[in-house]
Amino acid sequence: MPASFMPPRQVKIGDAAAFAGCTPRAIRHYHGIGLLPEPERGGDDRRRYGYEDMIRLLWIRRMADAGIALEDMRDAFAEDPADAQDGDGIEAVLARVEESLAAQETELRRQRTAVQRMRVEGSRVGLLSDLVTERLKGLPEGSLRQADLDTLLVTERIFGPLGAAVQATQFVALAMHPALREESDRIDDAEEALDDSVAVDDPRVAHVAAERHAFETALHAAIEESGLDADDDALFDAWDAAHPETGDDEENGSGPNSGRAMSVLEATGKMPYDFSPARLRCMELAEELSAENA
Repeated sequence: MPASFMPPRQVKIGDAAAFAGCTPRAIRHYHGIGLLPEPERGGDDRRRYGYEDMIRLLWIRRMADAGIALEDMRDAFAEDPADAQDGDGIEAVLARVEESLAAQETELRRQRTAVQRMRVEGSRVGLLSDLVTERLKGLPEGSLRQADLDTLLVTERIFGPLGAAVQATQFVALAMHPALREESDRIDDAEEALDDSVAVDDPRVAHVAAERHAFETALHAAIEESGLDADDDALFDAWDAAHPETGDDEENGSGPNSGRAMSVLEATGKMPYDFSPARLRCMELAEELSAENA
């Protein structure tokens, strides 16, 4: 520094903001919440900032960059942290910040894994939970349809990853048994044909229900014969081991943006399906047949 240069003893708010790397508005906010003491004003009634003010301001900016909330910084600047707000002290503040950062890191890893899975799979399967995508790994190309993914997405929203992973077993079995997939498509078409023009007591309703029951029975047998049911048992065991206290786990969505899982009753009133009375009756009859033969 040239000997002839004399640094100012105090600077205006604009200069203080420029040096600290923030804005005058931010500095005024620090004053408003009591984080930065209000400095004295000059003859022009404007704030003037001295050396100690600038030191405090620089530390505030560094703490903000580290993720420390402005409300918590008062604890850091307290003369005795043990007497700070809520009696937590700066150590407790830093512990909360570290915990928050760890959670953010976990979420970023989850998001990156999902994106990587989407790139590898070339589809939206990577957006489903780890349990489901792992269950579907290795399926032949083209064997998983968009409608299958849509179904798994809804199931995961209602029943969580475990329920969707178990349901994914059905799609794995269909991929392994083309004849069953063809029969599934045929029955799906028959059910869709039960539109509003079909009466609830039309003989076709009971006929399609019987076909649905027969198909589900054949599908369950194929799952057992291929050993996929043993894989389901392993899924349940792994889930129980990972959630020893909660079992089914109340928060079993695929991620924070998924929201909490909801009950079947709650989902029934919120997820719209364009099912005719005849189709709903068909579903009821199929369930009754399954209960009778259980």
